[in-house]
Amino acid sequence: MMDELLNVQSLTVRVPIRSGASSRAILDDVNFSLASGEHLCIVGPNGAGKSTIVNSIAQSIAYTGRITYLGRDLKEYRSVQLARILGVLSQSHEISYSFSVREVVRMGRYAYTPTIFSPRPADDEEKIDEALSLTGLSSIEDRSVLTLSGGELQRVFLAQLFAQDPQILVLDEPANHLDLQYQMQLFSLLEKWLKAPAPQREDAAALQRAPVDSSAPRRDSSSADASVPQRAIISVVHDLSLAMTFADRVLLLHEGRVRGFGTPKEVLTRENLESIYGMDVYAWMNRLLSNWQPG
Repeated sequence: MMDELLNVQSLTVRVPIRSGASSRAILDDVNFSLASGEHLCIVGPNGAGKSTIVNSIAQSIAYTGRITYLGRDLKEYRSVQLARILGVLSQSHEISYSFSVREVVRMGRYAYTPTIFSPRPADDEEKIDEALSLTGLSSIEDRSVLTLSGGELQRVFLAQLFAQDPQILVLDEPANHLDLQYQMQLFSLLEKWLKAPAPQREDAAALQRAPVDSSAPRRDSSSADASVPQRAIISVVHDLSLAMTFADRVLLLHEGRVRGFGTPKEVLTRENLESIYGMDVYAWMNRLLSNWQPG
């Protein structure tokens, strides 16, 4: 049985209604878990609360309930710790400076040099090179990001995430702006990343036990706990075919509530989807597929 990395309990996010004292729930008592080696896809109609889950895990919005990593509340971690645990890709990216592609990817390594006086890890440039190669950006690494298309910029931030080398990737619409070639490449890369052994480093096994002290000497990676967990991925996707194909488990949301949590076959049933989307999703998908059949 896979080890549990992340656990979400009674997650609720409320927003005020106009200027009054009342509020409404964007997420209402959401519960799910993420296991080591697992790709979890979050699906549901627009406004279901998918991105709000990502923002909650990233600690960028207020919520009630509890989100834990290896049993410890994420609210207890410092930002440097979180960056070694979570790599988050949001839907929108704003950048107004003429950084090169390589410079933006290098920003993913900040968690390993928390102060300007910290020595850079010896494998920094190697991690950056690997991330650029994986995302097909090596040939344009010196270009300004201000000259890139939306799809190219999306790949730059994906490369930054790979260079960050976290334990868990949290991706909000990762295929957004990507053409078919790079959608296929992206999900193939995610599969490859997920199956590769996570680095045997101190952060995963030990950082949850005590607050980070950036001035303290780091323990050599050879002494890391042998039980360091493997990687895991959470992806928010609109394309149900991607969820059906790549997810180990699916979280189905509707109006801020969980409508299903389990394997794709268990959750993405004809009945579940019709009740949520108000249409026969299976018939629609089969109609689209039929146009690609020969003859």
